[in-house]
Amino acid sequence: MQPQTPQIAGYELIDLRRGLAAWADWYVGMGVFDCIAEAGTDRLQRAETPRQQPPAKPSGAAIRRVPARDSERTLHARAIAAGCQSLAELEAALEHFDGCPLKETATRLCFADGNAEAPLMLIGEAPGAEEDRQGKPFVGASGQLLDRMLATIGLDRRSVWITNIIFWRPPGNRTPTTAEVAVCQPFLERQIELIRPRRILFLGGSAAHALLDVTDGVTKLRGRPYHYQPADGSEPIPAMVTFHPAYLLRQPLQKRLVWRDLLTVRQQLGPIG
Repeated sequence: MQPQTPQIAGYELIDLRRGLAAWADWYVGMGVFDCIAEAGTDRLQRAETPRQQPPAKPSGAAIRRVPARDSERTLHARAIAAGCQSLAELEAALEHFDGCPLKETATRLCFADGNAEAPLMLIGEAPGAEEDRQGKPFVGASGQLLDRMLATIGLDRRSVWITNIIFWRPPGNRTPTTAEVAVCQPFLERQIELIRPRRILFLGGSAAHALLDVTDGVTKLRGRPYHYQPADGSEPIPAMVTFHPAYLLRQPLQKRLVWRDLLTVRQQLGPIG
């Protein structure tokens, strides 16, 4: 007499195993497990395609990444930005600049906000829907949180300068492309040269990746001291990376880490007259 297959709730154990295996295969195929990683996995890419290694970093000034297909537009942007002798000229130049396709889909330019003589400069990623409507950075839900964060260390928009690495809203709030960042970067670099803040606080990894020539995720970058080297070769500016307020709205437990970063920055700034 053959031994009977064990059953659970009327199902043979072997059927349950097959079902679990099929369920796990479906999860892998749909990329469910990829979403918990810091960077997703492109499963449409050929498995045998080797990952390209980044080029070795030369010593000295930070690398200026310019995609080959966009180098002409980026160089044009750099020439325009270099000719601006004030923030007003820089904003006007961006209003007339047609080198970034995002301008065609955005409602308006989102240049900057705050006090141009402030010792602290905050740099985020890109405008959202509310920023696109008002033409100012960080005025939506994440901006309201940022205002409260600054208030905890005795600062407000009158004592900081706030901007983004992208000056027009990407459609659907998608992540800016490398080409979009490259063509906007000369205007951001010129902003820093004109303001010459004592400290820079990068809100999120995208801003740090663009200007600090780092590739780690924001979790590894935050809380560590950095220096941004201005494009004109002037004195390096101390910098720090922290989480973006939009991330804190999704992960409120991380506010404790941002609190530490804010306290560090405030201590470094010293008295603000």
